[in-house]
Amino acid sequence: QITQAQAIAKAEEPLRDFMFRQTREKDLELFVGLSKIERPKTYRNVPTYVLIPAFVISELKTAFQMGFAIFIPFIVIDMIVSSTLMSIGMMMLPPMMISLPFK
Repeated sequence: QITQAQAIAKAEEPLRDFMFRQTREKDLELFVGLSKIERPKTYRNVPTYVLIPAFVISELKTAFQMGFAIFIPFIVIDMIVSSTLMSIGMMMLPPMMISLPFK
């Protein structure tokens, strides 16, 4: 068995490698600048307390981009259905009733 400190030390390197692969360079530069440390020469010199928030911001940015890309087709379907219903004069029929089966 190993101690908790040894487990953290063993797990830190693979986690840092994963976070570096997933983090955008721009986000990492932002948090290096905010932490007011001198610019690290290699990735190994970047402190973990700078890497973690850069990783989180990078992942959130990716998640919002994916969510937006998924949401756009549904908006397009709603707009097409509502404009079609308006053009044929069916103003009292809710567009959601017609567009829901297409979603």
